[in-house]
Amino acid sequence: MECSVQPSEFVRLDEDWQLVEALLPAGWMEMARELQAFRRARGINDVRTLLRVMLIHLADGCSLRETAARASLAGLAEVSDVALLKRLRSCARWFEWMAQRLRGAPELSSAAPLAHSALGARTLKLVDGSVVSEPGVTGSKWRLHYAISLPQLQCQQVHLGPSDEGETLKRFEVHAGDVFMADRGYAHPGGIAYVKRHGADVIVRMNLVTLPLTDPASGARLDILKHVRQLKVGQAGSWPALVQVKAKRGQQVAETVSGRLCAVRKSAAAADKARQRVWRESQRNGAQLQAQTLEAAEYVLIFTTLESELDAAQVMEVYRLRWQIELEFKRLKSLIQLGHLKKHDPEAARSWLQGKLMVSILIARLIAHVECVSPWGYEISWFSPTSRELPLA
Repeated sequence: MECSVQPSEFVRLDEDWQLVEALLPAGWMEMARELQAFRRARGINDVRTLLRVMLIHLADGCSLRETAARASLAGLAEVSDVALLKRLRSCARWFEWMAQRLRGAPELSSAAPLAHSALGARTLKLVDGSVVSEPGVTGSKWRLHYAISLPQLQCQQVHLGPSDEGETLKRFEVHAGDVFMADRGYAHPGGIAYVKRHGADVIVRMNLVTLPLTDPASGARLDILKHVRQLKVGQAGSWPALVQVKAKRGQQVAETVSGRLCAVRKSAAAADKARQRVWRESQRNGAQLQAQTLEAAEYVLIFTTLESELDAAQVMEVYRLRWQIELEFKRLKSLIQLGHLKKHDPEAARSWLQGKLMVSILIARLIAHVECVSPWGYEISWFSPTSRELPLA
């Protein structure tokens, strides 16, 4: 096996490492020992070397065997691939800690003007979930629950769990004033009530089944299609609606959340594409396609607990920003190969996932820095924190 890195490149890599290290959270080396990611110097002499070696595996996508070879060629460490696997298994909590601290750093990216102007100082959080799995039929699977904020596009929360864990807003920490925006997988009465109970609001896409709505005036089931049929193409409308949370036992209503049904009628081309997708899904699942489901595909249906901050058109425009988290998952799966786990045991898989997430946030910080500072290289203080000005010639 031959490594693609030439020895002459390692001088530049040492300089690049100083840039990376400058962006790491304070106390990262001490936390490696506290969280038992680094317990003894056997083959890897210190915490700094441990992270550099792990980044070869996580950021470059090298196998453990190639990582060991590259580390040896660079003069970083003499360690086997089996020893690296053991090291990796102990790094999950350390990677998670660093990722959390990196998420808390101030962002330099541009804002989303629409969300900022519509919601003011309130934090808009986009949430979604995705299954990542080890290649092969018998590979282990995990579900990633992810939240980013707008306008900063900053990762807020990450949760890893078994693949059979469903998508629900209850998995996320909620602060008063937050606005959670999610796709249909999160349109459940319990999750919406959970967010509202903590002083926050939701903008969530829905269908005719997963989120039953009640008409506040009559107390009967809201006839969604009857209301939205009056819309013209491109026109948005809204109607008062209630979400009722049933008690765990029995049919009694335990909690009621007030809000609005907002909708927009799609263009003819978009509606036709949506109907074809619904038809394919019914064929694949072996289910009989209902006429109401086919008609509902002509609309984008949203439930929101925001009462007066946004009108119907603004709600629909803000919801379009949810696509940003879809792009985030595409970046995670394509740029850092998050889509497939490469570890067979659960501990190594969790460490690998946490490490990949940490790398993705670190990359975002690096990109934000180089796009927002004068491109002469590095901050002077990163190389010589106690440097003095040179005398003029």
